[in-house]
Amino acid sequence: MGGKTLTRADLAEAVYRKVGLSRSESAVLVEMIIDEICEAVVRGESVKLSSFATFQVRDKAERIGRNPKTGEEVPISPRRVMTFKASNVLKQKIADAHLDRLGNSHDQPDDE
Repeated sequence: MGGKTLTRADLAEAVYRKVGLSRSESAVLVEMIIDEICEAVVRGESVKLSSFATFQVRDKAERIGRNPKTGEEVPISPRRVMTFKASNVLKQKIADAHLDRLGNSHDQPDDE
């Protein structure tokens, strides 16, 4: 699964090409959006981007874990974690793209 990684610079470039802002304005806009999402999640708010995903903070209680090397039980302290839940629209797009790739890889005629 070694595909390309989309970066902030890539997002800013896409905004530049599609919206028509300058490159620097596009980079500032991308940073502002990412910062706003981060700040909301840190405040414990849920961030829902329709047709994309929901970001939430969840509190995890203390629990007992096991050291995989020694088998020794160790307490895992309570903590807050961020969760990412893809929307059904995004899940369907991923599934469709997967099927397209499978279909395209099987479209070549067999050499029999």
